[in-house]
Amino acid sequence: MTSFQTDSAPSNSSQAMQGWALVVDDHPLFCDALELTLRSIADFSAIRTADCLEDALKQLEEDNAPSIILLDLNLPDVSGLDGLIRLKRQAAQTPVIIVSSMTDNSIISGAIVAGASGFVPKHSPRAVFKEAIERIERGEIFKPAGYVESSTTSERDETMSRLSSLTNQQARILDLICEGKLNKQIAFDLTIAETTVKAHVTAIMRKLGVQSRTQAVLVAQDARFSKVLPSSE
Repeated sequence: MTSFQTDSAPSNSSQAMQGWALVVDDHPLFCDALELTLRSIADFSAIRTADCLEDALKQLEEDNAPSIILLDLNLPDVSGLDGLIRLKRQAAQTPVIIVSSMTDNSIISGAIVAGASGFVPKHSPRAVFKEAIERIERGEIFKPAGYVESSTTSERDETMSRLSSLTNQQARILDLICEGKLNKQIAFDLTIAETTVKAHVTAIMRKLGVQSRTQAVLVAQDARFSKVLPSSE
């Protein structure tokens, strides 16, 4: 396993991360491992876990924002970077570290553009998680060894940036558009005026740089793994 060196970090656990932490992963054993890792490298007041995105979002609604979130991309109720985007809308000021076994450059780049503060490959040694948290505390973005910076912004990264710019209400409306619902149905579901829905739809299309609802759906689908993952060919 690749070894990492920290930037003259103190040997004791981080003192700045003293709020609560949230681990989002559907594998119980890995959740336990991450909890033990966090307890050994930082002084969190509590460490909670969630096995799906909806559980994580519910916990964020019920309490103050956590100091940090560790998120697996592969969850039973969400795919691709959509979960990260939704978490960041719910807790915009909370740093999110992606912990994933998928470490292709395009995934790491997309995650960072979508709002992740760091990306740690699964099964990394404890020292890597410690370094990631220390760098994030200094306002840096943590990228794993082997990641190659690109000098240009890819179309995929531009898509992630546009989706991340949507407000919570716009994101909810886009989700309903993806379900095939019309403005009248969306207005009923969200208990808002149909004219308000139309205004939001116009703003959504402007932010996504599209001319139709169909194109907006296609952009939303770019956050899924089928679009984020590189071709196997």
